[in-house]
Amino acid sequence: MIRLDAATVLLQWSTGGLFFLWVTTRHGAVGVGYGWLLRGIYSLMAIGSAVIGLRSDAVPVRDAASIAVAGAAMVALAVSVVRRAGTDSDSNERSFAPTLDLIAPSIAIAGLVAGALDAADGGGGVAVLSVLRTLVGAAFLGSVTDAMLLGHWYLVQPGLPRRHLNELVLAVGWVWPVEVVALLLPTGMVSVWSGAIDDGWHGQLGWFWAASAIATLVLLVVTRAALRERYYSAVMAATGLLYLAILTAFGTDLVARAVLAG
Repeated sequence: MIRLDAATVLLQWSTGGLFFLWVTTRHGAVGVGYGWLLRGIYSLMAIGSAVIGLRSDAVPVRDAASIAVAGAAMVALAVSVVRRAGTDSDSNERSFAPTLDLIAPSIAIAGLVAGALDAADGGGGVAVLSVLRTLVGAAFLGSVTDAMLLGHWYLVQPGLPRRHLNELVLAVGWVWPVEVVALLLPTGMVSVWSGAIDDGWHGQLGWFWAASAIATLVLLVVTRAALRERYYSAVMAATGLLYLAILTAFGTDLVARAVLAG
């Protein structure tokens, strides 16, 4: 079995979010405020991961990585603020070196692997599966969250090309099948449907997971369709759909791992 640990989940979320922040900022088109917002949010998540880990079930490598991730994100935030203050250029991220946003998620990999190995309760196969689910889950949660946040940013920067939001939505779509397969691999959600694992709800959580996974895919397809409409309101409609996709994505990832940890 594989335990579900809040400290690891927060580190996953911050890691994925910071990586997909780089996916957007590397184009140099999004406003600096978007980078400031996301670096601030995810650095706080990383700090929360370290605090929870140190107070409950310490994993030294994971907890040290969480602190380092928060520090790296804050350094990137500080550099962006200083460079923006020292330039008369427009308020996008062209004056910022986007590679700085890759430092934090790169550091986090060691922490995620350590957290996954600590959560694994079994042989080598279980450990490999735990690492796979942890890394893919980080990409899944981070990409869908950043897509929703970027959709909101169009209220601040309505002239931002839609291709940037499309890029994140497409990224969620590419990660989705890997996420689902990772959660189906034995011991996985198939065992809940077969009754080999008791979810405590007579199998209902297994079907809830399946509905969440399918709903996430459907919402991504509809979001892509909405973004093909030329009207600005289509971006807001897509953002609303991404709100729902966050809920179903978290149902896909966390419900499955909570049931399989039981």
